[in-house]
Order: sequence, then C-alpha cells, then structure tokens
Amino acid sequence: MAVETTVAGVAVMIAVMSLVTLLTRVGGPLLMSYVKISPRVESFINAMASSVLIALLTPMAVTGDWGARLALLTTAVLTLTLHRPLPAIAGGIAAASAVRMLS
Repeated sequence: MAVETTVAGVAVMIAVMSLVTLLTRVGGPLLMSYVKISPRVESFINAMASSVLIALLTPMAVTGDWGARLALLTTAVLTLTLHRPLPAIAGGIAAASAVRMLS
C-alpha cells in the first residue's frame, strides 16, 4: 500500500497512526480488566516486558555501529552501578554522541 506524500496523504497517515496508538493504549488495559492477575500471569507480564526490550536492543548490538554499541554498553554499566535509568540513558546518549562526533 502506498500513500501519496501530499498534505492530505500525510494527514491520513498521522490519523491512522494516532488511531492505532489510541486503540493499543486503551485496548490493552481494557482486555486485561477481564483477566485475573494470578502469580503466573504477573510473571508472564514481567517476562514479556524484558523480552520486548531485548528484541529491540539485540539487533542494534549486532548490526549497529560503534556508537550504538558503546551507548548500549555505557547504559548497561551505568544502570547496574547507579540503579537509576535516567542518568544511565543520558550517559548512553553522551557516549554515542562522542563516538559519532569523533568519527
């Protein structure tokens, strides 16, 4: 499917993406309101969050440039040492920026 990159085409794309985002944001909690949260369901939800994160980061670690790899490594090390995600993310961004600026 191809959408023309005219003003109307871009507006349609934005509207469709907004609708999909709204449906996923509302649909998940709505569906989960019918599920009893047992320890088994809770462990599934916790594992699913980790697996999504790994699925997003693994290709970047394997096929990414050195800036991406250093950003991942820096973020991981800072997260494990500081136990705070925001400074770790900032450190990863700074590491990627430094590598890309120097190369």
